[in-house]
Amino acid sequence: MRATVAPLVCLAVFLAPITARCQPAETIYHGGTIRTMCAAQPVAEALAVAGGSIVGVGRLADMKALADGNTQFVDLGGTALLPGFIDTHSHFWSALEYLTQANCWSPPAGDCRTVADVIGRLREIKQRRRLDAGQFVVGFGCDPDLLAEKRMPTRQELEGAFPDNPVILLHVSGHGAMLDGKALDRFAIGPDTPVPPGGVMTKDPATGALSGLLFETAFLPVFARMPAPPAEDLLALVPQAVGVYAAAGITTAQEGATHADQLALLRTAATRGMLSIDVVSLAFVTDIEAIFGGKPPHAERDYTNHLRIGGVKLMADGSPQAKTAYFTTPYLTGGPAGEKDWRGEPSFPQATFNDMVKRVYAGDAPMFVHCNGDAAIDMLLEAHRAAAPDPARDRRTVAIHAQFVRPDQLEKFKAWRINPSFYTKHCFYFADAHLANRGAEQTARISPLKSARALGLRCSNHTDFNVAPIDQLFTVWTAVNRVSRSGAVIGPEERVTPLEALATLTTDAAHLYGEEERKGSLEPGKLADLVILSADPCAVEPMAIREITVLETIKEGKTVWEREGGR
Repeated sequence: MRATVAPLVCLAVFLAPITARCQPAETIYHGGTIRTMCAAQPVAEALAVAGGSIVGVGRLADMKALADGNTQFVDLGGTALLPGFIDTHSHFWSALEYLTQANCWSPPAGDCRTVADVIGRLREIKQRRRLDAGQFVVGFGCDPDLLAEKRMPTRQELEGAFPDNPVILLHVSGHGAMLDGKALDRFAIGPDTPVPPGGVMTKDPATGALSGLLFETAFLPVFARMPAPPAEDLLALVPQAVGVYAAAGITTAQEGATHADQLALLRTAATRGMLSIDVVSLAFVTDIEAIFGGKPPHAERDYTNHLRIGGVKLMADGSPQAKTAYFTTPYLTGGPAGEKDWRGEPSFPQATFNDMVKRVYAGDAPMFVHCNGDAAIDMLLEAHRAAAPDPARDRRTVAIHAQFVRPDQLEKFKAWRINPSFYTKHCFYFADAHLANRGAEQTARISPLKSARALGLRCSNHTDFNVAPIDQLFTVWTAVNRVSRSGAVIGPEERVTPLEALATLTTDAAHLYGEEERKGSLEPGKLADLVILSADPCAVEPMAIREITVLETIKEGKTVWEREGGR
């Protein structure tokens, strides 16, 4: 320790020293807003980093006392330094697919306004990837509610545009797709294929022929065997996929529904040193036998080359914008195939779902459950009550989305320590569809972040990439403003402050993963996972938050992404 460092300063700076000596700082950041996400010291003048961890936070004079001749001083130039963002629900694998599939999003995420635009994007990906006859053409992000025709391209339109290729066009929800005849044949799906419980398989009412539109459990056989480039080609794309996340300021990403073959490829990528950020993999419930080798599901406490299994992913229902989420009351607009008094359907019967939850809890693995409609959330609560000897034990169980959670269900979340991972981007991207399908009262309560926080719940917020683009500042913007595409304010009483919105991506997100001791805030002893922003989200007008850009992303003290041209 340097003789010039006062003992009191060293005590304040080194709360959990690794050695008896104070390690000299390798880098000291100063000259901007350093937002720590700590109540005791919300903003600091300077932050010191050494050995991949934070070794000091406080006054610049005190941090200078930790420097030696090799310390690099980084002047932030008035920008903002925050904890690196923690992604609590997305699909890292989708970042690989994102690079090989057609982007069929509508504005502002993409440029598809008509059916012809969607077909045009599919033609472009076929040409760019030089796909031969018989190879799959795949597109993602198609939202029929935002196309001029208010529908997906039909099976016949796809067959006319691609006479020599099977085509899969993924619905924006990611819970279904339109397949042409050649694709249906490849998956052995025909007019006599039984519709599984919880599935939707639409047919032409006049002829009985399959329309090609599949959702939920009817789509799972396709989802499990989605066509992809060879493994080595996918591995070559991993650094670019990491870049998609790092460009959004994310230092911990999630692969939110991992199949066994995908996990094997991710482990290979990790072994080869291709992951420069942490990736939490959730074993998909259909693959837990293969992933865990017949043993009870478990989570890996530590990362190996930035990868770990963080729990198990279960599905309780589908997507509200696709009208496959499960509710206690009917949709106002009927079902996806014109069904009357349609409330949606669960992914699995309650008894089957209970057995799944029991199996996950038997291995003591954290459980992440996709549940959108209030009836699906009831299923989660019932399965949790039935499977957990002590329902109030902190298992870090996560309700993914929990979009239409009722106040009484939030109370149960609090009592049973179930953490909601909300999705406030729906306020912008899909609220107009929810208003039509579910009505104004229920839509106003989607992702009730304010109410949940008032109960003391530790809530995170996410993008569900590639349902929506990865953009953490836009995620903050939606939580703070709750403004729809059409400019309507969706449930103003559920707005939160910018600081509260940032907590959902930092401190509370770290708690969701059980990593609060090493991530989520800027404190001595924690990892130097940092993001530099063009401005402090807490210091600009709420509507201007979406204009803030990520300038640099730092993982364990090393820059893993920097905006072109630098800061």
